[in-house]
Amino acid sequence: MRRSLVTAAVLLALAGSLGAGPTDAPSLPDRLADTGGGSQLITAEAQDTGSTTGTVTWWERRGGRWTEAGSAPARFGEGGLAEGATREQGTGTTPTGLYDLPYAFGIEDAPAGTTYPYREVTEDSWWCQDNDARAYNRWVEPRPADCRAAEAEHLVSYGTQYARALVIGFNYDRPVRGRGAGIFLHVNGRGATAGCVSVPAAAMAEILAWADPEREPHIAVGTSSGPTAITRY
Repeated sequence: MRRSLVTAAVLLALAGSLGAGPTDAPSLPDRLADTGGGSQLITAEAQDTGSTTGTVTWWERRGGRWTEAGSAPARFGEGGLAEGATREQGTGTTPTGLYDLPYAFGIEDAPAGTTYPYREVTEDSWWCQDNDARAYNRWVEPRPADCRAAEAEHLVSYGTQYARALVIGFNYDRPVRGRGAGIFLHVNGRGATAGCVSVPAAAMAEILAWADPEREPHIAVGTSSGPTAITRY
């Protein structure tokens, strides 16, 4: 009788330890070097630097723990991904790193419940990517004379992609000429992006309704492993 009780106790303990493994495994945000200091985070992870697809997940920190709030398939640049600190403009690569999210914008109205600063796209809205312009890597409205149309995006022309979007703060605060401009989290187009991160329209709407500027959300972009591993950022 006593031997049976001891055996049962051992089996229960083993079952408990086996069941606890996956639950106790640290979440992706817990494995990042930095999450930006806020209590909301978006991760955009690709398999490797040659990937043009991956996963976007949005997380929130409550009660001292990061929990997943949503997830969607993602698309990256047609050139794959590249280290954000050394990326070159015109390579079609998505820059890896940890970035803030300055504001949202869109051709369509902001989704119900959106509290993030949201800028409406008009016929005069452009994003300047001209390295010789004073407004390099900035929204301009109207387009200034020193920002050539051939070196700028007429935002209203991208009715699908820019239906709704979030500005990713890559090369934004102190722009380095030639590093790259106009990197956003936006709605999927037909395929890989020109360097942005994109998700299905429903996911973009969900992210905008979820994002709270008071919780200081950031986005971490990277690969599953290697020098550009998302956990480095």
